[in-house]
Amino acid sequence: MIPTNYHLFDFLDFDTDLRRDESLWKAYKPTAVSERDGDILVSVPFQKQVLANDMAADTSIPKEEYTLVIRQYEPKILRLFIGFGEEQMTDESEILQFSQRVRKVPLSASFADGTWTITDPDGVKRAEINMKEPVLDRWSTLLPDPQETLDLRLFPDGQREIRLAAYDHFSPPRYDALPLAFCKLDGKKERATMSFECKADECFAGTGERFMKMDLSGQTFYLKNQDGQGVNNRRTYKNIPFYVSSRMYGAFYHTCAHGKLSLAGMSTRSVQFLSRQAMLDVFLIGGDSFEEIIRGYRDLTGYPSMPPLWSFGVWMSRMTYFSADEVDEICDRMRREHYPCDVIHLDTGWFKTDWLCEWKFNEERFPDPEKFIRGLKDKGFRVTLWQLPYVAEDAEQITEARENHYICTLTKQQQGEGSNFSALDYAGTIDFTSPEATEWYKNLLRRLLNMGVAAIKTDFGENIHMDAVYKNMKPELLNNLYALLYQKAAYEVTKEVTGDGIIWARAAWAGCQRYPLHWGGDSCSSWDGMAGSLKGGLHFGLSGFAFWSHDVPGFHSLPNFMNSPVSDDVYVRWTQFGVFSSHIRYHGTSKREPWHYPAIAPIVKKWWQLRYKLIPYILRESEKATMGGSTVLQALIFHHPEDKICWHIDDEYYFGDDFLVAPVMNSEGRRDVYLPEGKWVNFFTGERIDGGRWLKDLEVPLELMPVYVREGAIIPVYPEPVDCTDDMDLTKTVNLVIDETFKGTEI
Repeated sequence: MIPTNYHLFDFLDFDTDLRRDESLWKAYKPTAVSERDGDILVSVPFQKQVLANDMAADTSIPKEEYTLVIRQYEPKILRLFIGFGEEQMTDESEILQFSQRVRKVPLSASFADGTWTITDPDGVKRAEINMKEPVLDRWSTLLPDPQETLDLRLFPDGQREIRLAAYDHFSPPRYDALPLAFCKLDGKKERATMSFECKADECFAGTGERFMKMDLSGQTFYLKNQDGQGVNNRRTYKNIPFYVSSRMYGAFYHTCAHGKLSLAGMSTRSVQFLSRQAMLDVFLIGGDSFEEIIRGYRDLTGYPSMPPLWSFGVWMSRMTYFSADEVDEICDRMRREHYPCDVIHLDTGWFKTDWLCEWKFNEERFPDPEKFIRGLKDKGFRVTLWQLPYVAEDAEQITEARENHYICTLTKQQQGEGSNFSALDYAGTIDFTSPEATEWYKNLLRRLLNMGVAAIKTDFGENIHMDAVYKNMKPELLNNLYALLYQKAAYEVTKEVTGDGIIWARAAWAGCQRYPLHWGGDSCSSWDGMAGSLKGGLHFGLSGFAFWSHDVPGFHSLPNFMNSPVSDDVYVRWTQFGVFSSHIRYHGTSKREPWHYPAIAPIVKKWWQLRYKLIPYILRESEKATMGGSTVLQALIFHHPEDKICWHIDDEYYFGDDFLVAPVMNSEGRRDVYLPEGKWVNFFTGERIDGGRWLKDLEVPLELMPVYVREGAIIPVYPEPVDCTDDMDLTKTVNLVIDETFKGTEI
C-alpha cells in the first residue's frame, strides 16, 4: 500500500477513499473511577470522529462508554483490559497458563488535586490518571482546541513509568497515535488500538522470530503467522505479541487476533498496537533485568519443559530419505566412522507417495517399520518423522475426516494444484478446536509412537484454510492460535506414549514455548541465510522461548532451490554455529551427511565430538532456562541491556550464561568481535582478554571459530568420546575451571 501519512489510513486500515461505512471512536477523559474486588474500573467515554482525513469529533453522535479494568499482579505485572461491550476479561485461555507466582494484588483509588492515584496495600503507586486541564496561555484561535484524552500512567513494578501516548499529535486534527480507541465497520466493532509513550533513545527486541537487526525501533509488524519462505524477509513463521524495551519493561498483548505492532515505527513517540478484534488485554511486566521480565511473561503463558537427553545430540536428515535400506546404510556408516549422532529424521519420503501425508509407512520401501525402528534404536538412533496438519484430497483418511468433521468445512473452492507448499493445496485443515478431531489426530500419531518413533516434526501450521468453518472458533482468530493447538496435541501424545516431552516445530504463537522445540524454517544455504537465522533465533529467545534450532547448513540452495551444491565453508561455519545452539540438526534439499564433503569431513567430525563433550554444560544451562526467564541462545542485550553497542550486535551471542560465540559468516574467514564488560578467555587458546572492547579484523581459520568463556566459569564436560548419548554415563562428568591454569581446549 502506498503510505498516506495519515494515521487513519496507514495504521488503522481505513479505506483511503472513505467509501466504507466505518468510524473511529476516540477515548476521552474518564467519567468515573471505582474499585471492585481489588480491580480498578475506569469508565471511559468514546467520541465518534467524523469520517475524514483529519480527525474531529462528530458531536451529532452521543458518546459510548466502556469500562477499562486495571489489575495488578505479583510479580511486577499490571494488566489493562477493555472489551468494548464485546468481550469479558478471563484467565481461561489456551494462551494463558498462570504460574503459582502470579498473585492478584488488590488496588484502591483516591482522588486529589485533579489526579486519580491507584495504589496497592503497601501504598505503592501502580497507576495515575491525570484529570487536570492543560495549562494554557491563550493568544490564538487559529486552530481548534484538542479533544479530551485519556492520560494514564502505569507503574507495573512500582517504579518505572509507562504512559499511554495521550499527546502524540502535531495539531488537534493530525494524530500520529491514539492512547485508546476502537473502530466500527458496517456498525460492528472490529478493531481496537492502544499506544504507549516511547522515549527518543528507546530500543526494542523480541516479537517472535524476527529476521531483523537487534534494535527493532522504527519497525512496524503485521502479527499474522505465515510461511516465512526463508529467513531474510518480513514474513515469519513465529509472531509473538510480546516485546521487551530498553526501559526495562515488557508488554504482552493477550490475543490471537491478527494485528499490528509498531515499535516507534509509525511515530517515534509511540509504541502502537492494533488488534483486528474489538478487545485489548495487555500485560505490562516490569523488572530489573530481561531475565526477570521474560520470567514474568512465562509466569503468564507457561514455562518451557526440558527436552530429553538424546535430543541434544546430532540430528541427521535431508529432504528426504526414501527407504529403510538407505537409512540403515547411512546410520551404519555413522557408527563405523564414529560420527557421533543420536537422531535420524525421515522427512517427506516415508509415505506411499512423497509429500502425501497419510501417517503410514510405505509398505514396499519400509516393509517392517517396527523392526526397522527397533534396529536403529539398538544402535543408538532415535527415529523422528515429518508430517503436517492438513489432509490431502487423495489421502486414505479424507472420507473419514470429512464425514466426522475432523477437518474444516470449506466454504469456497480452493485454488492450487498441489504444490505442497501451502495449506490451500490440501482438502482441509485438521480442526484442533474440536476435541474429537484432536483425539483423532492423536490416534494417528499414537500408532507411530507405539512403533518406537521418538518424536514428530510438526511442520507447517502457520497457514490454515481461512474460507472455512471450524467447530469452536472463527478462522480469523484461529490462524495465529493454530500453532499452539497443533503443537500441544502432538506434544501431549508424545509425552504420553514415550515419556519424552518433545516435538520439532516451525510455527509459533504465545504459549508455544511450553512445547519445545522449534526450528528456524527454510533458510538458504548461504551466508545471508545463516545471518538471518541467527537474528531470528536471538529475537525468539527474547520472546519467551528457551530452545531453538536451525537447519545446518541451511535448507535450500541458490540459484537452484533443489540442486545447487552447498559450499564447504558454509557447511563448516554453519556446523560451528549449530554446535553452539540448543539443538543441532542437519537438513536440506540435498545431501547433508559429512562424508559427501570429503575435504572438510574431518573438521566436521571434530566439531561434532566437541558438541558431545559440551552436553553436560548444555544440560545445565537448559535446566536453568526451564526454571526462570533465560534461554540457551542469548542476545548480548540479555546480559547487557545498558550497553548501547550491544543493541546493535546481532551476529554474536551468549551460549548459556558462560560462553560468548561469534560465528564467522563470510568466505574471507575474518570478522570483528565485540567483548562486553568482564574478563574473557579464548576457549581454544586460553588467551585472556579484558572486555568492553572490540577485537578488530580477526583472522579465523576454517577449523576454528571465535569462542570465549567467562573467567572463573565452571564448565561441566564429558571426558570421553562417544557415538551417541546412550553411551554417556553422566556421573563421569568433569569440570573445566576457567582459571589461570586453563590453557584452552583442543578442537
